[in-house]
Amino acid sequence: MTTITRSEVETAIKEYIDPYLEQDLISAKAVRDIRVDGDRVKVDVQLGFPAKGYQEELITVLKERIESLSGVSTVTIQVDVKVISHEVQKGLKPLSQVKNVIAIASGKGGVGKSTTAVNLALALQAEGAIVGILDADIYGPSQPRMLGAHQKPTSKDGRSLEPVVSHGLQSMSIGYLIEEETPMIWRGPMVTQALEQLLRDTQWKALDYLVIDLPPGTGDTQLTLSQKIPVSGAIIVTTPQDIALLDARKGLKMFEKVDVPVLGIVENMSIHICSRCGYEEHIFGEGGGRRMAEQYQVPFLGTLPLDIRIREETDGGNPTVVMEPDGRIAQMYREIARRASAKLALQAKSYSQLFPNIVIQNT
Repeated sequence: MTTITRSEVETAIKEYIDPYLEQDLISAKAVRDIRVDGDRVKVDVQLGFPAKGYQEELITVLKERIESLSGVSTVTIQVDVKVISHEVQKGLKPLSQVKNVIAIASGKGGVGKSTTAVNLALALQAEGAIVGILDADIYGPSQPRMLGAHQKPTSKDGRSLEPVVSHGLQSMSIGYLIEEETPMIWRGPMVTQALEQLLRDTQWKALDYLVIDLPPGTGDTQLTLSQKIPVSGAIIVTTPQDIALLDARKGLKMFEKVDVPVLGIVENMSIHICSRCGYEEHIFGEGGGRRMAEQYQVPFLGTLPLDIRIREETDGGNPTVVMEPDGRIAQMYREIARRASAKLALQAKSYSQLFPNIVIQNT
C-alpha cells in the first residue's frame, strides 16, 4: 500500500493556479491546514474574498487533483471565507464597523459608473459579503432611484443616521435627505463637508465592504476622499471610446498620486447586444480598457455589455444582479466582484485597529 505524504498533497495543490488570486493557494497562504490520515486527506482553505459562486468549483478541482495521487481514497475539502481589513493611506485609520472602502470612479460622466457601482455592491453581497454603498455624488445623487429606496433615514440618537436598507444593501445618499428634483447649489467646501458627514455619521453595521460611488472627474470630492477617507482600493470604470479612456487615465493617475491602490479597470458598454436579434457589436470601439490596463500595469477586471435590460432594471429600482440573479449579465458582475475583492485580499493587512488612540490632555 502506497503511503501518501503531506508534501505530495501540497504539490498537487500548487499545480492549480487560482483564477482570481492568479497564483497557487499555497503561495497565497490560503491553505490553512492539510491533514493526512492513512489514505484519507482533509484540506482546509480560507479565502480572503467572498466567493460563494466559486467555492464549489474550487472544491471540485482540488478534490480531483488530490484524488489522482496514488494511495488516496477519500478527500475532504473545506472552503470558508474571512474578509479582513487592509491597509489604507498613511496617517488614516479604517472606519469603525467598515473593514474596507472601495471607491468606484470614472474620469468623465456617462460611462455607467453609478450603475456599475450598485451592481458590483450587490454582486459582492451575492458572493456572501456584508456590503454598504455611499452615494458620494452630492450634486446628482442617483443611488436612491437605482435601489428603489426613497424613505428618509432614521436616527436613534438624534446625531447619527441609520443606513437605508434596500435589497439587503446598506446605503446612504444626500438623495434620501432632499427632494429628488431639488438642486444642490453648494460650493466645494460644503460638498466635501457633507460627504464626510454622510460617511462618518452613518451607523454602518459590520461591513466587509463599503462601496463609494464617486462623482465623475478629479476635483474636490475625489481629493477629499483620497486625503481624509481611508480607502483600501479603487476601481476605474470606462468605456472603450478614446475620449472616455483619456479621462479614465486621469482618474487612475490621481489615485496613484494619493497612494490609493487601483484594484483594476472595468470596461462598460463593451458590446452592444441587440434586444431583438441578440446581435453583438462593438459600437464604442474594442479592447480599449484592456489596453489601458496593460499600459499602466493594473488588473483588467472584465467587460460589461450595453444592454437595455441593465438600464431598465436599474432605473426601475431593481438592478440586474437582483432582478436576474441567474442571468448572464449578473454573472459578469459577480465575476468582476470576485476579481476585484481577490486583488484586495492580496494587499497588506491593516494593523491600525490594534493600536490605541493616544490622547494628550492638560491636567
